[in-house]
Amino acid sequence: MSTDPIRGEAARETPGGTESADRVADVLLLFARSEDPLGVSRIARDLALSKAVVHRILQSLSSRSLVQPVPGGSSYVLGPAAAGLAARAWSQLDVRSVASPVLRKLRDATRETTTLSVLVGDQRIYLDQFESPQEIKMVVEIGPRFPLHSGASSRAILAHLPQPLIDEAVRQLVALKPDTDVEAYLADLAISRERGYAVSLNERNTGAASIAAPFFDVAGNVLGSVSSSGPVFRYADLADGADERQTRLVVEAANDITDRLR
Repeated sequence: MSTDPIRGEAARETPGGTESADRVADVLLLFARSEDPLGVSRIARDLALSKAVVHRILQSLSSRSLVQPVPGGSSYVLGPAAAGLAARAWSQLDVRSVASPVLRKLRDATRETTTLSVLVGDQRIYLDQFESPQEIKMVVEIGPRFPLHSGASSRAILAHLPQPLIDEAVRQLVALKPDTDVEAYLADLAISRERGYAVSLNERNTGAASIAAPFFDVAGNVLGSVSSSGPVFRYADLADGADERQTRLVVEAANDITDRLR
């Protein structure tokens, strides 16, 4: 029998480890599943724990930046250290190998560059790409982090995230572009969520266009997105929603990766 750092008393062993470790893990998993910030009362109720125990767990997690308090409120969200764990998990998870044949097949079918993006905290990174065989093509840089507010690959992910993360992405976008029509932006995000893909046409003034669709884990949490991208002149039909074949291929590729990860 060991000492429980949360309760300051002898900890009971459980099939998963010690009782205190189980509680901490349960709290973190609750944050991972929640679409909203969580407070002490909500966590205590959902996990059948006392508020005192929940408070001590949150204090411990907060001191390690695994969770952080919401400014001006009494609730918490996942912190930057949790994002770091997510990044490390992606580096160890074999999602690139799982997605590789799907990306290659999509590249061959579209003859455009195909990419794999994954969610890391409140940003995304390109994890892999298969370049177009055409002379004029788009090529992405693997590794750097990108915000979730702009670009089809980002917005395909953002459309399926909890509202607090959407609100933060909108705040970042408005800070970058003060004339942003927030109502129109959120309406477009809702359309992307409903139809299952996002598009961008020269969104960053780089001459690039892209179609992206999200993929999910077994619990239905969005993990990242798949895209087909190229020079904007080859995606002219996207403006009228006419390129049904290519959007269908991208959505099918994302669904295929979701199935392979289950």
